[in-house]
Amino acid sequence: MFTICLSPSCSQRILPFMFNDSTFREMLNIEKLVIHIQEGGGCMSNILAAKERTDSKHSNLRNLRESGEIPAIVYGNKNDSTAISVNNIELQKTIKEIGRNGIISLDLEGKSYKVMLSDYQKDPLKNSIYHADFLIVDMSAQLQAQVRINLVGVCKGVKDGGVLQQSLHEVTVTAKPNDIPDSIDVDVTELQVGDTIYISDIQTNKQVTIGHDGEEVVASVLAPRQEEEISTGEQQDGGIPENEEGRETKASPES
Repeated sequence: MFTICLSPSCSQRILPFMFNDSTFREMLNIEKLVIHIQEGGGCMSNILAAKERTDSKHSNLRNLRESGEIPAIVYGNKNDSTAISVNNIELQKTIKEIGRNGIISLDLEGKSYKVMLSDYQKDPLKNSIYHADFLIVDMSAQLQAQVRINLVGVCKGVKDGGVLQQSLHEVTVTAKPNDIPDSIDVDVTELQVGDTIYISDIQTNKQVTIGHDGEEVVASVLAPRQEEEISTGEQQDGGIPENEEGRETKASPES
């Protein structure tokens, strides 16, 4: 995960929520957002056992899921696509522990592969994954991945009656697998009514590149009247993506 210090002069690594309110207010400066990476890089790793499968008939896939397994494929890095299965509970436990962009050590019948969860299909009613794709990654090569943006804190502008609107919920980043964060936290505590955070306000270190135009809006605090106009028909781009429960995460090698 990335943590953010709202101070253009801040040059030290800062862990989140380590300061009392008065100290933190003295450090805040909304001119620039500087991102700091926690020690050890952006990704964790975990081991997940997998089995190769040869039968892809619909009835067999249904039986596989009923037994607690999930059909999946593993591919990439000059390897042929291979049909596999993984334990449903273990997969969801792994995702919870290492995040969307974590590196998984996939143990496939004696062979080990470093993989990322590139795609998955999720049943929004059961809140469970029913198919997964794993991308074999070269740990020394850069790739692209989607990283979620989390807004942290309660805006001063919101306390004054404004409305916080998040226009961008995730960004595409390019980095080596171990440098890809699970999410980017943006502290919005000091935002006043009329303030806006842009992509250009988020400065990553040299290991991570955000692939968006610098003028793209991440979040802004709207005046109450402006929010009312938007709600009655003047819709702004952004907002919560449709079908969020069933969305797929993606990671792909850099082209």
